[in-house]
Amino acid sequence: MQPDTNSLQRNEFVVRKEQLYRALIAGCGILTILVTVGIVLSLSGKAFTFWANVSPIEFFTGTKWSPIISQSYGVLPLVSGTLIVTFFSALIALPVGLAAAIYLSEYASERARSILKPALEILAGVPTVIYGYMALVYITPLVDSVLPLSVRVLPPGLPVVPEFTFIMPSLRTFNALSASIVVGIMIIPMVSSISEDALSSVPDSLREAAYGLGSTKFDVSTKVVVPAATSGVVASYVLALSRAIGETMAVTMAMGMSPQMPYFPNVLRNLAESSQTMTAAIVQIAGADQTPGATYEAMFAIAMTLFVITLGMNVLAELVRRHFREVYE
Repeated sequence: MQPDTNSLQRNEFVVRKEQLYRALIAGCGILTILVTVGIVLSLSGKAFTFWANVSPIEFFTGTKWSPIISQSYGVLPLVSGTLIVTFFSALIALPVGLAAAIYLSEYASERARSILKPALEILAGVPTVIYGYMALVYITPLVDSVLPLSVRVLPPGLPVVPEFTFIMPSLRTFNALSASIVVGIMIIPMVSSISEDALSSVPDSLREAAYGLGSTKFDVSTKVVVPAATSGVVASYVLALSRAIGETMAVTMAMGMSPQMPYFPNVLRNLAESSQTMTAAIVQIAGADQTPGATYEAMFAIAMTLFVITLGMNVLAELVRRHFREVYE
């Protein structure tokens, strides 16, 4: 007896509907690619026009940024200000966010997780201007109340090596430390949420095997679960750092707009001084009454530089993620 093939065929309306869904989904994917290409083209056009008038060597190696007053276009003070905020905010957000993720994944009960995780993610919804106001009005006076501080790194009396002490001076009204603190608080939810999802996806069989060998919960969490979820944790770190690099309003309010090269060897002084990030410089130029010219086009050169830095971070993170990726049956 021959099977009835007609009963196995789909209705023509269903087939057309599936084709429409496929076309719409493919269109969304193509649209994201076109938007990215459009952003690159729009930035690169003005950026290369700027570099045709201002030497790229002067732009990337110059140590003075004053495009409006003295037409100085050295981007290093902006890059250093951006990296200072990113580095010190990462010192706050990455360990705290990962610790929160470990607690939510391995220690917290279902009831506690249902309350704490949404409460933690509320931080991501707070407008950045509020973070900037909090840094300016509350964090700076609070931190400044315990300054200045001296941290002796190398004691006196050592042969050959001279005595050296880090000195943290009193904070200026606008400073990098307060900006780093609020940006670090701002990106904690991103680290904790993505890392918690990665930790929760680790199979329970790995935990049970570790417990069977006599490991404690802390050992299982830090030596089994976290290494197994390295790719997801790294992804959360990169997204958080990209968010920190691109932050504008909070760092503008807390850090000010005084670009300058970092101080060495007393690096702690950089935290007490005002500086400027790349995004804040873009806002400053965009808000100024500028006619098309080198100063206006400098905004696109900064944006292109920032785009390349972020893209490089994402590529590096993807390589790390693939290297540490774990595949479970």
